Amino acid sequence: MNNVPEKLNSLFDRIVSILEEARSNVVRSVNSNMVVAYWLIGREIVQELQGGEERAEYGKRVLEDMSERLTKRYASGYSLTNLKYFRTFYQVYQDRFPEIGHPSGDQSGLITKGHPSGGELVPVDIKPTTRFSSQLSWSHYRALMRVADGKARLFYELEAIECGWSKAQLERQIHSSYYERIISNRGEAGLTASDRERLPGNPRSPETILKSPYVLEFLGLPDSPSLRETTLEQAIITHLQKFLLELGKGFAFVGRQKRLRFDDTDLYIDLVFYNCIIKCYLLIDLKMGELSYKDVGQMDGYVRMFDDLYTADDDNPTIGLVLCTKKNEAVAKYSVLSERKQIFASKYMLYLPSEKELKLELEKERKMIEEHLGDNK
Repeated sequence: MNNVPEKLNSLFDRIVSILEEARSNVVRSVNSNMVVAYWLIGREIVQELQGGEERAEYGKRVLEDMSERLTKRYASGYSLTNLKYFRTFYQVYQDRFPEIGHPSGDQSGLITKGHPSGGELVPVDIKPTTRFSSQLSWSHYRALMRVADGKARLFYELEAIECGWSKAQLERQIHSSYYERIISNRGEAGLTASDRERLPGNPRSPETILKSPYVLEFLGLPDSPSLRETTLEQAIITHLQKFLLELGKGFAFVGRQKRLRFDDTDLYIDLVFYNCIIKCYLLIDLKMGELSYKDVGQMDGYVRMFDDLYTADDDNPTIGLVLCTKKNEAVAKYSVLSERKQIFASKYMLYLPSEKELKLELEKERKMIEEHLGDNK
């Protein structure tokens, strides 16, 4: 009988786990159904305003009247501004076929297609991207609506679902042009395919998980020549979760100042990560100022030693990344960077660049990549 309290504690923990899971499911269900409801409201508004009376004054009167009536009935959430958002939401995602979950089992596998007043029920056999994800809230879709490029918008949506981004994380990725920075390095191939579809038949290469430039505005550091590498490293550790988000999908932190022993010499790698998607280590060396041949050669040595000392038989070759404030085109072209497929260099920026600044950076990166590919033909 001495273990009765322990059994009760275990029972309590299991019950709490069940309740928490149920509450989470309820919240997700409510969020998902409200997103679909807003899409359907937007569709009703668009169809009404396109039903023959397209004058601007008529549309304004319809929205104002609906806002007033809905607010009287439901108190809040249906302002004129919100109704306009619902209309835009439908216009942006009018190729979707969402469903509102039914409490009865009879209709759980059906959706309403066409106008709800006369729609037909059809079996659900539509791909997930033709509906809305229960993992994303209305706030997520509000942020996605502001992305004008359809391919970029779909990319952000799928990444937010797969990586579990919060609304704030999604907005940060959009504002830092995450999509454009990936495009500049690897093009559009595979952007919207899931990693499960890429593996194992078509495994991803190191280029698919790296980008340039890296935007590290969340570190809160001054963009100053007096900044020390140790300060940068400590700031990254302090903001590790945000740095992992910036690194990309599948990364886990392994350690800092990893020691490599060679004869009587101790070498230290600034940061070590592991990517669970392509199953390889990533070594990062932080450098202030312009990339040099010494930086590249040092990283080449780190990667070779790390592969020899620490990687398992089922690990892919280690990747080395030198993060610097300025890339030297000559070094990039006439060093092992142009030969070794495992050594890379990327620029980092300590502030969120303007659209013009980022465009210039991406054009530089694209030019260097194109020249590199041309030299290897």
